[in-house]
This record gives sequence, structure tokens and C-alpha cells, in this order.
Amino acid sequence: MPDIAAFDFDGTLTTGGSVFGFLSAVTGRRSVVTASLALSPRLAHAALAGGTVADETKERLFRLVLAGVETSHLDAVSIEFAEAHLARHLRADVHRRFVWHQQRGDHTVIVSASPESYVREAGRLLGAEHVIATRLEVEDGRLTGRYNGKNCRGEEKLLRLQQWVASVDESSPRLWAYGNSRGDLRMMTAADVGVNVGRLGPISRLRAFSSLDSTQVRPTDSAD
Repeated sequence: MPDIAAFDFDGTLTTGGSVFGFLSAVTGRRSVVTASLALSPRLAHAALAGGTVADETKERLFRLVLAGVETSHLDAVSIEFAEAHLARHLRADVHRRFVWHQQRGDHTVIVSASPESYVREAGRLLGAEHVIATRLEVEDGRLTGRYNGKNCRGEEKLLRLQQWVASVDESSPRLWAYGNSRGDLRMMTAADVGVNVGRLGPISRLRAFSSLDSTQVRPTDSAD
């Protein structure tokens, strides 16, 4: 029976974050810098506080930058951005594990708090079976800048992953979860195998989980 392998995107499959780069690709760097400066106290507080504070601040930034953008433009930029971002920032070590899961016949899914528009395109390029990410609200063919639903982080990330797993296989297959930050903690805790691919070592919130090196696998390993 195939396992399910869930991978976070930013900092896990790729190095660093992608949101600011994507926003700049959509509306221009000046627009993003201006919005970030206007929100700088909130952004600093959100980085420390996390949780709902981070969710709300991120949505405020999206409203300032993305409100009014046509979905046709968003879709075109998403395709170009995903390809360029993977070319520059794909982590070879984590990608090898991603491919290993694919080769053994596992279900592979990317679960990310970043906007679905470009994470979906990145998933397509990587051959992921499914992508779960933050959805953006659309009205009359334009973005409002608000979320459609919730920011796909923490509890929401786990909930949406569990819903997808149930739709794929009702027999409770073994779940592998790969992450690098506290936003992945709930998903990794709920997994049968949680793997910390972050770079913070003993100061990481995920330090109790196995590292990628300590869960080395053989090319001939199968899901049976």
C-alpha cells in the first residue's frame, strides 16, 4: 500500500521564502517595498508572535499589494515565477527524497502557506500528485487581496492535509511529513514519520524530529 509524503514548500523543498519575490513579480518591487514599509511594525511583530497575528498581517500585505490584480495576469506570472523559483532555489537533498517517494509509488503532496497560484505550478513541474496552499479570493475576475478560507499554516495545514488523505485512501496509510518551521509543527506531529529539514539545529522548534540524514533510505526501498 502506498504511503503519503507531504512536503512543505518554502524552506523545505526550496531555500528561503518565496512570497515577497512573487508579490514583486506580480505588481513590481516598488509596490511591495511601499506596502512593507507601511506595515513594518506589524511585520516585525508578526515574525515574533506568529499564529493569528502572522496570518492577519500577511493578509493585510496581500490586500495592499494584490487587490485589483486580474486573475489572468496572476496566472501568467505564476507559471513564469514557479519555473524561475525552482531553477534557483530547489533544494537538491529534499528533492531527492521527493523523487524517492515518487519512485516507490507513494502519493506526494505539497502543503504550503504560500499562495496556491504559483505553488500549484511548482507542484506540476515537480510532478506532485496534489498541492494544498493558501487560496486567494477572487471577485469579478480580480483579486480582493483577502484569503479564500484561511491561511494554510499550522492547524489549517493539518486539517486540509487530513481531508485530502481521507479522499485518497480510507485505509489510513503511513504519513511522512517534511517541514522546516513552526508552521509545520502540527502536520509533522500528526505524521507517522516527521522529518525536520530546517537549518536551525538545536534551537529549532522542530528539534525533536528526525533529520533528513537520520532517515536515510535505500534506492530499493519500497512502500510494501
